Amino acid sequence: MKKIVFYTASLAKGGAQRVIVNLAESLVQKGYPVTIVTTMKGEQEYTISEKINRVYSDITEEETTSNRIRNFAARFRKLRRIWKQENAGVIVAFIGKNNFMALLTAFGLKIPVITSVRGEPREEYYNSVLRFLSKTLMGLSKGLILQTPDAKAYFPKWIQKKSVILDNPLNPDFIDEYYSGERKKEIVTVGRLDSNKNQKLIIDAFCRIADEFSDYNLILYGDGEDREYLTKYAGKTKYGSQIFLPGPIKDVKRKIQTSKIFVLSSNTEGMPNCLLEAMALGIPSISTDCPCGGPRMLMEGKENGILVPVGDAETMAKAMKQLLTDEELWKKYSKNAYRLTEELHPDKVNREWEEYLLSRMK
Repeated sequence: MKKIVFYTASLAKGGAQRVIVNLAESLVQKGYPVTIVTTMKGEQEYTISEKINRVYSDITEEETTSNRIRNFAARFRKLRRIWKQENAGVIVAFIGKNNFMALLTAFGLKIPVITSVRGEPREEYYNSVLRFLSKTLMGLSKGLILQTPDAKAYFPKWIQKKSVILDNPLNPDFIDEYYSGERKKEIVTVGRLDSNKNQKLIIDAFCRIADEFSDYNLILYGDGEDREYLTKYAGKTKYGSQIFLPGPIKDVKRKIQTSKIFVLSSNTEGMPNCLLEAMALGIPSISTDCPCGGPRMLMEGKENGILVPVGDAETMAKAMKQLLTDEELWKKYSKNAYRLTEELHPDKVNREWEEYLLSRMK
């Protein structure tokens, strides 16, 4: 049985990395040999079982020179050696420049390379050179995995023909019986605290309703470069005593499962795992209708959450108030959101990924 090899920068905690780890664990349990190749070891990484082989592709300190071109050539040769040594049946690359590197280093080795764009393509390929490469080099892929129709539309027709939209498998930790107990008076979000996630928008929206809902708290879980700024910003508002930024947490499910509302405020997203996990727990959710359309795929026409325009604090505040005052609407959205547990169950979605990878190996 030929080996399935995943390739990305690191396993530092993030949506794409979680998908890789969950898929790898599912595949090894079925008897497939799996290797995860990362450029480096990141901070606060996901853990993987001993059955999964882990290989680092970056050059060592001793191999590094003062010449950037020579260093790149050394990295190139090392990665190409890894593909040969691993006897890869297929290479599955994730995110940005990793896709280009996998395609180029495997060129001529007769190893199929599947590329994957996990976010808004215009953000993942953020300048004219990268966008040109994404719309040309990706044509070397045996297949291109995307998350939304909007992401697919970014690519030229000839690349679209070899692309597929595959769901993210739901994290098994978030599969549970529907929680019908009392909910805490909490509005929560989970994620990296940065300008793209735009948690300031949630604070602004909450402050518009905080007088009317003075017994509710807003909790922003996560860490990032904006944490200090957001903490100071919340503290300067009239409602600082109702807004909390406790930092990163390990047991996300336990922390948020009994919350009243989940909110996602991003400017751009692929398929946001934090949102689908919250919804799978039966938490009615509010999300910006951000490119490249992941939240829209989860919510539109399903009566399981509320989409609001990107950057619109007033509309977000109205959505919060609607869910907090209309109990029947809240219950309907809660039960409909919980249905994602079945739609995105890891057994179902991992099987779809497995079938697709095998089809590309032929």
